[in-house]
Amino acid sequence: MSAQTDILPPALPAEPLEDNDADRLRIVPVRRTGQWTAAVAVLIVLALALNSVIRNDAFQWDVVGDYFTTTAVLRGLGLTLWLTALVMALGFALGTLLAVLRLSANRVLQAVGWGYVWLFRSTPILVQLLFWFNIGALYPEILGVRTVNLLGPVTVAVIGLTLHEAAYAAEVVRGGILSVERGQLEAAQSLGLGPWRRLYRIVLPQAMRSIVPPAGNMLIGTLKGTSIVSIIAVQDLLYSVQLVYHRTYQVIPLLLVATLWYVVVTSLLSVGQYYVERHYARGTGDAR
Repeated sequence: MSAQTDILPPALPAEPLEDNDADRLRIVPVRRTGQWTAAVAVLIVLALALNSVIRNDAFQWDVVGDYFTTTAVLRGLGLTLWLTALVMALGFALGTLLAVLRLSANRVLQAVGWGYVWLFRSTPILVQLLFWFNIGALYPEILGVRTVNLLGPVTVAVIGLTLHEAAYAAEVVRGGILSVERGQLEAAQSLGLGPWRRLYRIVLPQAMRSIVPPAGNMLIGTLKGTSIVSIIAVQDLLYSVQLVYHRTYQVIPLLLVATLWYVVVTSLLSVGQYYVERHYARGTGDAR
């Protein structure tokens, strides 16, 4: 057998497509049969669930409509919104201070900030509220004033929730500050700006892009978390509907009243969070 290699002729270059040939090419879309099947199945399940909720007489939607805008419920809703706004404002003010302490070059200040965050994140909020509610057992008087008269249920709720939220706000603010490029701080320092002016004029405006999303989640979580103050007889939204159904025994429809109000307010806050995020994302390419 002779060792002979067949030499193939060089491949001819493909001829370019003419315009009329390109028009005749048929573009076949990718078939996503599985995705469409899953989507249809999910829609069917959701439709069945929605139908069961609407047609189930046990929900007593007529009772829900009767109590949805009653004075007692709206008063409880107002207290819930007021408590949420106050706790978030005080919590982030204290949390910003704690974040600065944690980022300080002083080891003692770092330890104080870290210890606060560690303690209040390690303790359940219900335990903290009950502790402050029974503070009179430890300190019957503070500066000559009896703590029973000084710390009422609403004051206890504000103190307990604020101290709890401040620990989480400190980590949110600290993460936002750390997201600012080091060069920005060096440039501000070269301009002769003091530490506090660097923080409020340079660092925080840029850090807000990273702070707003988790802060929005905290706001919504605080709104729903205020329902826990009903355990110490603060007449928030949940406690208000509880007072009604303890009298009428219509538990399910009254709980639905509270649930729907939480859904409405949370949805509005989510819309507001979207626009705030888009505001601080201007010029970054992430505004959408």
